[in-house]
Amino acid sequence: MDQHPGAMANSAPLIVPNPADPRLTEKVTGVNEKGERIETSVTVERPLTLYLNAQEIVTMMTIGDYPDYLAIGYLLNQNMLKPTDVVTGVDYDEDLEVVVVRTEEHTNFEEKLKKRTQTSGCAQGTAFGDLMEALSEITLPKAEFRTSWLYRLTHAINTMPSLYLEAGAIHGCVLCREDKPLVYMEDVGRHNAVDKIAGWMFRHGESGADKIFYTTGRLTSEMVIKTVRMGIPILVSRSGFTAWGVQLARQCGLTLIGRAKGKRFVALAGEDRIVFDQDLTYVEEESARHRRKGAED
Repeated sequence: MDQHPGAMANSAPLIVPNPADPRLTEKVTGVNEKGERIETSVTVERPLTLYLNAQEIVTMMTIGDYPDYLAIGYLLNQNMLKPTDVVTGVDYDEDLEVVVVRTEEHTNFEEKLKKRTQTSGCAQGTAFGDLMEALSEITLPKAEFRTSWLYRLTHAINTMPSLYLEAGAIHGCVLCREDKPLVYMEDVGRHNAVDKIAGWMFRHGESGADKIFYTTGRLTSEMVIKTVRMGIPILVSRSGFTAWGVQLARQCGLTLIGRAKGKRFVALAGEDRIVFDQDLTYVEEESARHRRKGAED
């Protein structure tokens, strides 16, 4: 479903989840709370080993779609690739479960990998010590965020096809412009879904300046760091906040909106971008059958 950025003028998203993809789920049998035999769908996760040129970087657990975007986005968000770097190729071998990102200049990240620290993200989420220094070089654009966009966005996202609704055990992230979802990615870890979108933006030369980032996951320091690195000024979630996530958002000038369900939301950073133009009388509460991950927060 890849299209060039000019196609964003259309109202239909460029990429949406495909719950019918047989690679992403499998059927298993078990029993329910009544002791009855049941069959249900579960999400498939598989390893993907990432190389940057000749250097092995990491093995990630992922659902396996869009490995090229995931690989590039991971490298960008870990500060291993710069936005100005030239990627000469991305090679994916499904049988070997390996993806290789090739650049014009070879680099060696052995020492950086030793500084890796595990974050609160599930699966293989990591952050490097020098990411904080890199954030100081980024100035987020001044942007407007209308509450009318938020309510139309959440309704549109909640009524889209979703692997989460089919099998659960998954997070979703959506790149948006105003009230339109553009690219919707899912994965077993929210950081993977973010990285896929970052990789898509890099491959298509798409700026984050006029974008909104929506996630079903918690608003942690990792989510804030990755959103800022993508140059996106507004981050929205169904879920709650961590203290460090709020602190970093305030330091970086990121608009941080959480607990966005039905009529409700809470903004804890960058409130000056918000334009309260929606009459809440005309906003419906969220339907239980459309709830995505994060409804429990």
